[in-house]
Amino acid sequence: MDRIAILQMLPVHDPLRLEALRTVAALTLPDCWIAAGFIRDAVWGQLHGHGVRPPAGDVDVVWFDPSMADDDASRAVETQLRARMPELDWSVKNQACMHRRNRDAPYHSVTDAMRHWPETATAVAARLLPGDMIEINAPFGVDDLFGLRLRPTPAFASEKRAIFQQRVSARRWLERFPDLALC
Repeated sequence: MDRIAILQMLPVHDPLRLEALRTVAALTLPDCWIAAGFIRDAVWGQLHGHGVRPPAGDVDVVWFDPSMADDDASRAVETQLRARMPELDWSVKNQACMHRRNRDAPYHSVTDAMRHWPETATAVAARLLPGDMIEINAPFGVDDLFGLRLRPTPAFASEKRAIFQQRVSARRWLERFPDLALC
């Protein structure tokens, strides 16, 4: 089975993640995904033999709509998600406005925004399509994710490398997942 197919099957064996994907899909937001640790930690946990565990930390919902590029829209979505699944710590960000915070040129989609995230293994997202099909969005592929490689994206490989290193330290990934290789 290829790695994308494995990612598509992860929520099938994880009822909480599957319900989170269903809940987000029901909002019908444009270009909307659950990303980052929701996927990354599930894969790394499985590869470390931890089995199925609930998401640690927040559940990152990313979407793209330039017509709603203010923080109020994302807060309203967070409120809806908390009402539907209060057991999760939802974090919602419209990627159409994140370029300002990151001091980048405007993004054109969630995929484009993910190319400006710090780690390749974090730049992976999933969404539920009709018929309970799961689509994967991984602009850097999934080899680093499954290869247990903690690598900065090209945007963080040089000038922003300190931010990448600070994230590695603050999130304690090398302690939580000792088989990771820092690249």
